[in-house]
Amino acid sequence: MKKNIFRSFLSGIAAVSMLAGAAGCSDPNKDADNKTGTTTAPAATEAASDETDADAAGEEETKTDAETEDESLSKVLGDKKLVLGLDASFPPMGFTDESNNIIGFDIDVAQEVCDRLGVELVKQPINWDTKEEDLNVGKIDCIWNGMSISPARADAMNLSEPYMKNEMIFVVPANSDIKTMDDLKGRTIGVQSGSTAQEILEAADMYKDIKESPLEDNVTALNQMELGFSDAVFLDSVVANYFITSNNKDFVILPGNLEAEEYAIGFRKNDEALRNKVQELLSEMKSDGKLGEISTKWFGTDITTVK
Repeated sequence: MKKNIFRSFLSGIAAVSMLAGAAGCSDPNKDADNKTGTTTAPAATEAASDETDADAAGEEETKTDAETEDESLSKVLGDKKLVLGLDASFPPMGFTDESNNIIGFDIDVAQEVCDRLGVELVKQPINWDTKEEDLNVGKIDCIWNGMSISPARADAMNLSEPYMKNEMIFVVPANSDIKTMDDLKGRTIGVQSGSTAQEILEAADMYKDIKESPLEDNVTALNQMELGFSDAVFLDSVVANYFITSNNKDFVILPGNLEAEEYAIGFRKNDEALRNKVQELLSEMKSDGKLGEISTKWFGTDITTVK
């Protein structure tokens, strides 16, 4: 019996030894693969994720660039038209004649620019009070109508270089007892609503001593003065001189002015390509004499300041 127990003991040791040997002889490559597989799988996933994120970022950057690309000039050329916004009662810059045609100095200049671009000029009358809104929503491509430069307009629009100088003056009937600006105290002054003339008048020291009469346009203001509803009109000298001469009105311009101004064309803030092309053509027209020819037609001489 002891012999049998001893043999059984030896058999157990042998079995344990075989199991240990089997464990010690397992495939090292398989273990290495398993070990590697558990550590590299997350790294591979992270790399793929990073690559996807990079691709997405690249696509987003390309999309952003495309969205912000300036297509202002290509759109006008593609549509074959330039839509010009104006107050159609602002002689001699842009106004409606007796045949209901919109004419004027700015119109003639814009027509020449469009001819050189190979596009149609579309003249779109607008409300001067909402001109910036009409421009920004795309109703018009530019504001081109004796528009005076001001800090607010320079901030809201992409302005061209100045093309003409102007002064802000007072007009009174020739038989008025108002002979100087000092005589305007206590009087009613007509002015175009939404214009820089209105801004200048309201900012002047004399404003507290006068009564303002805002009206839709300068022609209406001058007619109202002639009818006795106001004592004077505050407006652009370019407009005043033309209106008095062309209509043979018995009006006079008071000596002096409140402020000197310059005219410019207004484009949407980001429409750099269109603005620059129009500016280039204006300079070309100044050099070849066409701009001077148009100015002489309306003012008797070249009063433009384009370089």
